[in-house]
Amino acid sequence: MFSSSEIKEIVSHPNTLTLYRIIAIPIIIVLLFFPESRICTFFAALIFTAAAITDFFDGYIARNKGLVSSLGKTMDPLADKLLVSSVFIMMTHHGWVEAWIVCVIIGREFAVTGLRSIIVEKGEDVSASWLGKYKVGFQIAAIIPLLLHFDYFTFEMHKIGSFLLWIALIMTVWSGADYFIRFRKLMQD
Repeated sequence: MFSSSEIKEIVSHPNTLTLYRIIAIPIIIVLLFFPESRICTFFAALIFTAAAITDFFDGYIARNKGLVSSLGKTMDPLADKLLVSSVFIMMTHHGWVEAWIVCVIIGREFAVTGLRSIIVEKGEDVSASWLGKYKVGFQIAAIIPLLLHFDYFTFEMHKIGSFLLWIALIMTVWSGADYFIRFRKLMQD
């Protein structure tokens, strides 16, 4: 078996944290099959929040412990996109978010992922820009109150989430355009 130090090392490995994010997706989806249940949506929001937090820690650990890997560079953004896209699709199904907004957000993710493939092929750096990091932050910040769509403590969580979603949408389009503008020369080759 594994010793406690080996288990701690495995659990604190950045790729393991990325894997946790992927494992959280089907759990959140199952919980969202019960949109009228405050308990289910609360736990969906809680698990989503925990999964989103691992995004910060896996990068932090990878950089500080020198564990940056090709697998991590590929899987980390993919895990983010899967997590955010899955939740947005479920919220669209329930009518909590307009479909066109989700189409723009997911479409941008596909377009930038394709561009990142070209960038990697040309040997360029594909690190996320500050715009991309803010984009993810606002998407996460919008999703959490949208999942908690019931009124809590006289706050209308859906209104807060909707406001943050508009900011996320603007940041999504802006960061996508920024990627294509910065790397337009690579696309012309």
